[in-house]
Amino acid sequence: MRIILGYQTFAEGSALIELGQTRVLCSVSMDERVPGFLRGGGQGWVTAEYAMLPRSTVTRTPRDKAEGRSQEIQRLIGRSLRAVTSLAVLGERTFVVDCDVLQADGGTRTAAITGGWVALYHAFHHLRKQGVLPSMPLNKMIAATSVGIVDGKTLLDLCYEEDHKAEVDFNVVMTDTNEFVEIQGTAERKPFSKETADALLSLARQGIDKLFRIQKETLRALS
Repeated sequence: MRIILGYQTFAEGSALIELGQTRVLCSVSMDERVPGFLRGGGQGWVTAEYAMLPRSTVTRTPRDKAEGRSQEIQRLIGRSLRAVTSLAVLGERTFVVDCDVLQADGGTRTAAITGGWVALYHAFHHLRKQGVLPSMPLNKMIAATSVGIVDGKTLLDLCYEEDHKAEVDFNVVMTDTNEFVEIQGTAERKPFSKETADALLSLARQGIDKLFRIQKETLRALS
């Protein structure tokens, strides 16, 4: 795994995250307004958009194709990032985290959450130094990974070949205070037990702890 901070020059914050063959570019843009339902409330908003570039996969994905899958993923990313953001600190501003998949080999949504948090921190750090924000709005770290059972074996961070034949598949989003933000778990062939779920969540936590360390190492460049 590798995270390249400040990959885009003109974005308020950005990061390119690489996990195996999966590469996701995350960039943050600030808008001096909020959605209608928040106007006059004195707080901001964090949202996300997710898309796969045409040749991020083996066959071409049509550009700008509005799919239910993409909408579901970008809602997940937005929920995850808002869960660790003090929206009142933002003022009436919206921060859009664009997550563009350059290359997909499984785990794009979890990579987008992990990289998106770094890009958001990057943006908030600079805006705080400029005096735009009074304090750091992020109150916790957040990262995500996938776990599953393939051919009877418990695996962490499934690639596409593993994911498409997984018997059980989980996406797990956690904070650095060991809290869960979201757990998406599915049995593909037969139901799984509580013991299986516990084992998968334990493995996910170990993997996410490693992601936190890499996020911290990446952000040392800002200090």
